[in-house]
Amino acid sequence: YNDVISLQILTQAMDTPPVREAIVRTLREELQPAGIVERVEARIRELEQLPPRESGLLCGEKSSTEVTMNGVRFHYDSREGQKTGAFLDQRENYAAAAQYAHGEALDVFCYQGGFALHLALQPEAKCSNVTGVDSSRAALEMAEKNAALNGRELEWIEANAFDLLREYSAANRRYDTIILDPSAFAKSKRDLDKALRGYKELNLRAMKMLRPGGILVTCSCSFHIGASDFLKVVADAAQDAHKSLRVIENRGAAKDHPVLLNVPETSYLKCLILSVTN
Repeated sequence: YNDVISLQILTQAMDTPPVREAIVRTLREELQPAGIVERVEARIRELEQLPPRESGLLCGEKSSTEVTMNGVRFHYDSREGQKTGAFLDQRENYAAAAQYAHGEALDVFCYQGGFALHLALQPEAKCSNVTGVDSSRAALEMAEKNAALNGRELEWIEANAFDLLREYSAANRRYDTIILDPSAFAKSKRDLDKALRGYKELNLRAMKMLRPGGILVTCSCSFHIGASDFLKVVADAAQDAHKSLRVIENRGAAKDHPVLLNVPETSYLKCLILSVTN
């Protein structure tokens, strides 16, 4: 992230002292960062039978910086947020969604404002109003800071997405563009049925709230739900909502997150850009 490196070590072989030292030394010498921060996933370390560690600076003095994606500026704090602090796998999808978004837009599960800010900062100003929704107050505070960094003021709503969409749908609220980018619903195969029901409800509610010709950008980062399963659950939601869908783009993760054919877990992100009609 600009001049700060966020590092995660998640396997026993990579966690041995000689390998750790070689990784940090190489990163420091080759990239000369202002700081290298290790982000620790305690649950993963426990599953991999690794000793507990604390997140923190491995070298340097800097742990926060500013990054730019597709011309949009973002604050980055390596010690805060999910995973390594900020998501990069949706970078190309942010730009793609902004090409088609228009009118009143609702970004659900907006996190730190990735989709919302790209929609709001379109050069053609195709979105008249953009609202971001997330259940995390900390994420919304960062989203607000990111908006200010770009000289914009957006509406941010702290709410449970399912409850809000149910309420808005019942109140006959309408939008021209809706983004659905939830965190992984199926973190294991045991969660599969529940996750599919969750994706169906979200997409059904969103489709009912879209005006004719509206744009739905719907995503899933659950590896255990394959691309065909995700397409089917969205199609089932459209049938129940009495809507017709046209696939504009069927996308995955950005090119710097390559899919390895012998590592199926690398093909995890699904992003559908759909035109919704009655």
